[in-house]
Amino acid sequence: MVGVRGARVTDFGRTTLPYCSFVRPGEARARVGVGVGTDVVDLTAALATRRHAYAGLFAAGSLDPLLAAGPRTWHEVRTYVAANLSALAEHQVPASGVELVLPFEVADYVDFYASEHHASNVGRLFRPDGDALTPNWKHLPIGYHGRAGTVVVSGTPIRRPSGQMRERDGTIAFGPTAKLDLEAETGFVVGAGSSLGEPVPVESFDQHVFGVCVVNDWSARDVQAWEYVPLGPFLGKSFATSVSPWVVPLAALAGARIDPPRRDPDPVAYLQDDEPWGLDLELEIAVNGTVVSRAPYSEMYWTPAQMLAHLTVNGAALRPGDLFASGTVSGPGPGQQGSLLELSWNGSRPVTLDDGSTRAFLLDGDRVTIAATARLAGGRRIALGQVEGQVTS
Repeated sequence: MVGVRGARVTDFGRTTLPYCSFVRPGEARARVGVGVGTDVVDLTAALATRRHAYAGLFAAGSLDPLLAAGPRTWHEVRTYVAANLSALAEHQVPASGVELVLPFEVADYVDFYASEHHASNVGRLFRPDGDALTPNWKHLPIGYHGRAGTVVVSGTPIRRPSGQMRERDGTIAFGPTAKLDLEAETGFVVGAGSSLGEPVPVESFDQHVFGVCVVNDWSARDVQAWEYVPLGPFLGKSFATSVSPWVVPLAALAGARIDPPRRDPDPVAYLQDDEPWGLDLELEIAVNGTVVSRAPYSEMYWTPAQMLAHLTVNGAALRPGDLFASGTVSGPGPGQQGSLLELSWNGSRPVTLDDGSTRAFLLDGDRVTIAATARLAGGRRIALGQVEGQVTS
């Protein structure tokens, strides 16, 4: 079991109530917890002690049974926990003293490309003589299938990958990537599945998606640039995707829902949405402790409801534990880009860190931290957790 102990602790307050899986010192068996302030309430122990009707959902130490139980059960469990925090305090332990592990088994992983600002920047860099956006970009949420087996929990070391690259003189080389990058993203965790052949409409989004996590979809840009034509990303991204150990229930973000940017042209019927599933989130990106960007998720062109509708419109079935991510979150202003590729403009304008060193792309030993917050109606912010990883050779 791979996890992280002594990770940076997030203060979640008493209303967000994110879920995690954790291991106590000296034990091998995982437990399910819920975050309260900077502590974890051990739901596996608490509900078993009370012989609660839902104790079985947490006995295995993973969120998998809860995800599969569906939205009515999600609501009932969250309501019970919120109403009984004081009574559950005897099962509360500091988050700093436990090992946080991957909270669910990732069934499938899909990554989207939903930021117009990011897609336009990448287009200008990779296709300088062509249009910034491909002709299909504003008609459908573009995505690719990643590898569920290389989704890892925050704190897992990230080994620099090797691959083929095209050199400036046109020769083909093989070796460690020289352009290792971060990608700040928001992840959406599917709970309730769907039947093969039955699309999930945009209005059913919250009947299938359980919650959100923070994602770093690491990228080898030189490998990606050589391989991506004509079928898109492959080895340049499949080596590792880091996720936060906390899954924030969608219900906690009800107050963060906003209208997305105006879509032009109007999307086809199955992508038209009446419900506002834009989200007012901010992703703060730090390299070795230096904040290099604050990326606004509110600027995302395609909403997660549209992503899910597009993912299933051909009849592809959902399974509990499916994970799909937004793609890099980038805004229109300086210091709002969600990757070093954009922040350094493919290395031509290196980013300066607090210690005076500069980065075009990540070096061995660099530590990347992406922390997310949501702004609720009225302006109050809540923490959604963070994902961290350190590059190794």
